[in-house]
Amino acid sequence: MSVPDRKILMVVTSHDCIDVDHPTGLWLEEFAVPWQIFRAAGISVTVASPLGGAAPLDPRSLEDDARVAAWAEARSALMETMPLRTLPMHRFDAVFLVGGHGTMFDFPECPELQVLLRTHFANGSLVAAVCHGPAGLVGVDLDDGSPLVAGRRLTAFTDAEERAVELDGLMPFLLESELRERGADFVAGEAWRSHVEIDGNLITGQNPASSAAAAEAVLQRLPD
Repeated sequence: MSVPDRKILMVVTSHDCIDVDHPTGLWLEEFAVPWQIFRAAGISVTVASPLGGAAPLDPRSLEDDARVAAWAEARSALMETMPLRTLPMHRFDAVFLVGGHGTMFDFPECPELQVLLRTHFANGSLVAAVCHGPAGLVGVDLDDGSPLVAGRRLTAFTDAEERAVELDGLMPFLLESELRERGADFVAGEAWRSHVEIDGNLITGQNPASSAAAAEAVLQRLPD
């Protein structure tokens, strides 16, 4: 018997600046490494964003020339992302939220993303996020009105890591603090080291170093 093709939706930010002095976007490693892992496994990957079109890249994530060159094919997949409003709600086996500081501004305010995450989570599909990607979980309530993250063990870019990069004062909120406020069982690992939490169909990674481990956790839990 043939196995149906597995499909993953990777969601990236459309937001390109914190302020006039701080351009931002997605963090390339957090997209490119999982994208390569998924594609190498033969998985169909769709890339979408709140607005569609070319996704902005945080310039700080492009400073390692050798790594960026190795990610050229993945980077090309960001040139024409699908608008979230055009996507069917029940098409994907997993949704993977890519991080970057841009997500802090548009993910929590995107109603299409909220509906997509609520639908997939309620259906038992995998919902994964890395670094600032869990900002997409902040605005999601389940059908009973409870926050999606309430009582869930998870991780994300920590308040300590945000302070270390000196952007805490420029964020609309601190992600760790907001997730805790919404009832999450937040687990902070060592700063800048790979750390992934898995709670049922929710998979989260703490920082850029967690990108590969988060993607591998998704692969291991995809339906056959």
